[in-house]
Amino acid sequence: MVRDVTLGQYFPGNGLIHRTDPRVKIVLLIAFIVLIFCTFNYYALALTAAVTLLIVLLSGVPIKMYLKSLKVIIFIVVLTSLLNLFYSGGEPIWQWGFLKVTAEGINRAVFITVRIISLILATSALTFTTSPTDLTDALERLMKPLKVFHIKVHEIAMMMTIALRFIPTLLEETDKIMQAQKARGADMESGNMFKRVKALVPVLIPLFVSSFRRAYDLATAMECRCYQGGDGRTRMKILHMRKSDYTVTAFMILVTGGVILCNILFQTVV
Repeated sequence: MVRDVTLGQYFPGNGLIHRTDPRVKIVLLIAFIVLIFCTFNYYALALTAAVTLLIVLLSGVPIKMYLKSLKVIIFIVVLTSLLNLFYSGGEPIWQWGFLKVTAEGINRAVFITVRIISLILATSALTFTTSPTDLTDALERLMKPLKVFHIKVHEIAMMMTIALRFIPTLLEETDKIMQAQKARGADMESGNMFKRVKALVPVLIPLFVSSFRRAYDLATAMECRCYQGGDGRTRMKILHMRKSDYTVTAFMILVTGGVILCNILFQTVV
């Protein structure tokens, strides 16, 4: 399961989404997430699902990587869908004891499933197609107005990017430690929940030690390179808006208009 976590991984490429300005990608992702949860009928839901599929195809990232990102949260998706399916109001279509299935429950289960899957795929597309350096620059530029309140924007963006960058590294380290403990005879897959949690203690302790060691090495490396924060720093790569960025923005505006139009013209389901 640890190997299936793809958060923070970056795949180099030269596709349309790779070339899009990271600031545009972050802003449009936030807008698209809001749009996903503003779909109130199947026409609007189908439109956002189609746009999500288009983003996945245009990213140029192997489909199996997106499937891995979904595999991690499939339990949450199924559990949430079942809760909405059996515990929604309305006239029951089928009932067995306290369990009942209603038309409202089916609609809610479908909507919540498609929404969560679209959310995960769109978010994964951002990290798959944007390098940690570009994310840092984009976050710093977007949070630049906060400097008026004497907030250290550069340091915040740096910390967020470092945390995102080291997620794959820590997951790989966790997998190595677990394999080493299993080779020594540790049993982490049998027994009840309490025994499984207790079996993770020999994994967590060396993982914390390794994490603090990596953090110390990173701090030392930054000091050796005379890192003093964001004041007076220059950038090797300056972000500029291009025609493709305006095209992507215009497309998202059209999608937003399409969703709003679907919500107005067609009957509300949820």
